[in-house]
Amino acid sequence: MSTLTKQIYRYTHPRSMRHNENLWPYVKIQRDKFGSISKLNYKNNEIPLQNLSILKDSFDGSVLLTATGPSIKKIDFSTIPNITAIGVNGAWHLNEHVDFGIYIIVDMLFIDSRIDLIKKIVSKEDLILFTTMHGVVKLIDKLALINIKCKLAIIEDKCFQVYKPKVSSNAIHSTFKAQTKIIFSQEKQNIAFNYDIRSGVFDAGTVVYWSLQILAYLGFNIIYIAGLDMNNFSSPRFYESPDDMLPSFLDDKLHDTIIPAFQLARHALDNKNVEVINLSLDSAVPSNIFPKMDYRDAFN
Repeated sequence: MSTLTKQIYRYTHPRSMRHNENLWPYVKIQRDKFGSISKLNYKNNEIPLQNLSILKDSFDGSVLLTATGPSIKKIDFSTIPNITAIGVNGAWHLNEHVDFGIYIIVDMLFIDSRIDLIKKIVSKEDLILFTTMHGVVKLIDKLALINIKCKLAIIEDKCFQVYKPKVSSNAIHSTFKAQTKIIFSQEKQNIAFNYDIRSGVFDAGTVVYWSLQILAYLGFNIIYIAGLDMNNFSSPRFYESPDDMLPSFLDDKLHDTIIPAFQLARHALDNKNVEVINLSLDSAVPSNIFPKMDYRDAFN
């Protein structure tokens, strides 16, 4: 967006709306009664969107969520049954072995740095891509709408929603405590889990936490997670080389945010009778949160 447009926005909007400065005035939206963005117009073009209400409980059974930790290399995906597969970020490198039906990308740095890979992801017509409004804008600006063949589903960070004021982390509980679809961590009330992603998703420093909220909403009963290592952050992800690594910011958040968030997710998913199996045996996520299992035993 132009510098002049940003300056005009900053002079005409409060600081709590600063996260929208790259969207205004080119993005126009309408929300449905559940709070999700149901219509999007970008630079005078209507952008087709997947209806989140139609997706609610539209799946069941098992799902394979592929993260990107190095332990992915230890899995022979040809031996895994044909179940719904969901990828995040660079997991697309498994596409010759895994037929992804759903994809989740909320890291804007990943889009900026891996646009050649992104182009392959969005070219898959039967794939649903969950991303943020900023993600949609980046995809259109970098690739052009005509090259985006997948279905776009917009998800929002609950604290940074489009054209709504920012909610600070220390105000999460007081702001959202009346919303019945949201539960909070007892230890850290700035950590929350939303059963209804139409009104936003809570961040906890990792796309896997977004994914768990999305998968619970979609209706899956068993979630197998591959590559959820959460350790050795200085090592390349399974698809990277030492010379081609994007930075990781997970180490700083692991114990204060990510582990408590996964603990809350375990409680939230138990309430919905959703089981989570961690296929990374050396994962830093304790097994009392997500039980660990060798993939050969999990899919025996």
